[in-house]
This record gives sequence, structure tokens and C-alpha cells, in this order.
Amino acid sequence: MSHSADLEDVAGRVKYIGSAEHKTYPSPAGPPNLRADATKCDPALHGDFEVLAGWLREAIRRGCVGAPWEGGFPRYAWARQDGVWYEGRLVNSGQGQYKGYALDSGEVPSGTERHLS
Repeated sequence: MSHSADLEDVAGRVKYIGSAEHKTYPSPAGPPNLRADATKCDPALHGDFEVLAGWLREAIRRGCVGAPWEGGFPRYAWARQDGVWYEGRLVNSGQGQYKGYALDSGEVPSGTERHLS
């Protein structure tokens, strides 16, 4: 599947599963296991994976995605919430599962903003 995929269909099939590697607290992703080089997840987002899945789905619907495509899913998707950019990263291309983390402003790919209007 290429970037010309039916983004609505793709968005409907993705799942947000998170990652304990970004957590300092227990979550649906499992016990906390923060990596030293990982962005720490905002505790305010604790456990509300359906909200995060909604952000992911909306980013894909808007075409705010990055290649390569694997198993019919984009490897990356970007969303902005309350002025913070988040990157969703495909972790299981067979099941369309993603984790996500906040980005520093310099890490946001150029041109991403055009998908927000």
C-alpha cells in the first residue's frame, strides 16, 4: 500500500497500544519501564488510550503521515494537541499498532503544519 491509500480506511484499522518505555507509572501498556533516552509520557494522559487512539486516527485521516508504509500502515503519524506535537510510531505492522511520544519543536517534520487546516 502506498501513500495514496484510503486514509479513512487506514485510520479505522489502527490501534494505540502505547509503550511502557515512555512511562513512569503503570498504564495499559504495562508496568513503567522508562528508557533513559525516551520521552517521558505526560501523566495526565495516563490510561486514556482511546483518546490517544483518536488523535492517531485523526492524524492519519488528515494525511499527516510519513513513510515507509508497512503492512498497509504508515510508519509515522503526527498530531498536535494543545500546542504540543506528538509522533505516533508503528510498532506492529501486522496489527496496525502504534506507540506515541511528544516531540520537541525541532523534531517536527517540515510541511506537517499544512495538514492541520
